[in-house]
Amino acid sequence: MNVSLEVLLNAAKAGKLISFPTGTVPALATIPEQAELIYAAKQRSLDKPLILMAAKTEDLWDYVQGSDIEYHIWQEVVNRYWPGALTLVLPASNKISQVMNPTDPTTIGIRVPNHTVAQTILAHTGPMATTSVNLSGQPALQTLAEIEMQFPEVFTLESTEYKGLGIPSTVAKWMGNDWQILRQGVIKIIRD
Repeated sequence: MNVSLEVLLNAAKAGKLISFPTGTVPALATIPEQAELIYAAKQRSLDKPLILMAAKTEDLWDYVQGSDIEYHIWQEVVNRYWPGALTLVLPASNKISQVMNPTDPTTIGIRVPNHTVAQTILAHTGPMATTSVNLSGQPALQTLAEIEMQFPEVFTLESTEYKGLGIPSTVAKWMGNDWQILRQGVIKIIRD
């Protein structure tokens, strides 16, 4: 459903599925409490966690937990790479809905995208449960027309270019003392 920003924001706040560009691949999103809608729409297995995306780093810290030293390390990484195409998988706080990562609720992927439209939407909605827009196992959809054809129930933003780099974000998991790359995307983490 191709709608105005106001209608899209109201739909998002009401727990409907929305889509927006992120700079990498378009996102399928909803409020975290309705994350099961994403699994159903995508026909996605529950062993594939979702990403919590926000407009700015400060919006995400309450959803993770770690030591002061870990927060310092994580802050250095986000200072270098966010906003951008990097998803960090960190220990989850008890604030996060278990449906975000049903098979391992102890971790959560977080990201701040480098895209003005995404940041505008997320600034109004707060952190959203997200993933790429596609049926599970299929390539990520790249255009508004593709999204509307495959997911007619999803609210999309009119007059917006959805196509990004076409490469998903890099996913790096904190292992307690270093990063493990779970998916190599655009960003390559540089260790000092």
